Amino acid sequence: MIRRSTVVYIILLLIMVGAYYFIKNRAKTAEVASAVTAQPSAEVTYLFPAEEGTPSSIRVESKTGKTVEVARGADKAWALIQPIEAKADQGSAEAAATQVTTIRVLDRVPDVDPKIVGLDVPEYVLTIKFTSGVERKVDVGVVTPSESGYYVRDATGKIVIASKDAIDALLGLLENPPYLVTPTPSPLPATETLTPFPTTPEAGTPPSDTATP
Repeated sequence: MIRRSTVVYIILLLIMVGAYYFIKNRAKTAEVASAVTAQPSAEVTYLFPAEEGTPSSIRVESKTGKTVEVARGADKAWALIQPIEAKADQGSAEAAATQVTTIRVLDRVPDVDPKIVGLDVPEYVLTIKFTSGVERKVDVGVVTPSESGYYVRDATGKIVIASKDAIDALLGLLENPPYLVTPTPSPLPATETLTPFPTTPEAGTPPSDTATP
């Protein structure tokens, strides 16, 4: 018959062995979690690198034939070049220039038929000139199935997926070119025309009508 003290020792031994494996596995799990957390996140890249400067000219063309272009003049003010030459709304043109620098590359698609993604005959073409003197031309295809971006052939000829919102802001220039809207003067209120009173002859002045005898 096993003594009670022996049973107690066995139970204590089992508890110690269990605690050992628990602590060992817990430490290993913490190491794995630490390694996963320590991995650097993917670097954010943009369709137009920041080192090229800020946009000095933006041209958007569609395959249907619409074109809109704005450019900075010598006075640094934006002017509309196409579809007509005119003064540009500075706020709208500057907002478009800001969108150019925020177009993110979401993914790269190395093996894809350009025809499938609308790049054999691009839906749109963006031509951007920068203050550094560099000009970049990219082709825009169709929207991705997830509708998060556009298939784009970048300036180096590679096909990537670029952020949809920023590109949509530029494509919107085709429908709403940044014309400078001048306020239309409101018409002046009509003035009431006063009717002159008939003049009466002064005293002692004979009437102008001749009396009939």
